[in-house]
This record gives sequence, C-alpha cells and structure tokens, in this order.
Amino acid sequence: MEELTLTTPAVLFSAISLIMLAYTNRFLAYASVIRSLHDIYLEKQDHSLLRQIKNLKLRLNLTRWMQIFGISSLLFCVVTMFLIYVHLNTMAVWVFGLALILLIISLSLLIKEIQISTQALQHHIADIEEHLGK
Repeated sequence: MEELTLTTPAVLFSAISLIMLAYTNRFLAYASVIRSLHDIYLEKQDHSLLRQIKNLKLRLNLTRWMQIFGISSLLFCVVTMFLIYVHLNTMAVWVFGLALILLIISLSLLIKEIQISTQALQHHIADIEEHLGK
C-alpha cells in the first residue's frame, strides 16, 4: 500500500458531508410524516395508522444509526488527518481503516432502510390497486 497522505481522508469529507445531508433530509421527512400521522390518529383513532407509525419508527431508528456511524466515520477521518500531521502514520492507517468500516456500516444501514421503505410503498400500491379493482 502506498503511504497514507492528508489528501486521502480529506477526499472522504465531501462524500460523507453529502451523505449526512441526505440522511438529515430523510430524518426530517420522517419526522414530518410521523407528526402528521400522529395528528390524524388522535383525530380519528384509526388503528391502521399504527402499522405505518411502527414502520416509520423503525426507519427513523435506522436513520439515527446511519447518522451516528456516518458522523463517527467523519470524526475518525479528522483524527486520521491529525495523526498524519503529527507523523503517527501507522496509527493513522488503522484509524482510517476504522473510519472506512464505520462508513460501510452506515451505508449498509441505508440499504436496509431503503428496503423497508420500498416494502412500505409496495403495501400502499397494493391498497390502491385493490381499490381500483373494485
């Protein structure tokens, strides 16, 4: 492996920042939908909304963990840069490796969250198709 330089972890900054922006947008969208469903549930006491709220709660928790692992990855990239700066290159390589693993975990959680989101939308499509068939 070539020597780790300040450029390598710095390149991940923009990628992780964009990912965190996307995660935050997902979080805000879920929060908005949950608030709306909460108000509707208090008004109508419709128990069918509980399944949607439960699904959103799971997705919200996954998004929280995605953010935690993504932020941790960014933090370890900064630590890597500091370690390179103070000439602790061997330690920097290991810390950067940890940053990459945390980013992999974050992205894996994103894949899981997307699968859950897609399944929820497929349930809505099936409901629409059922009503159209009547």
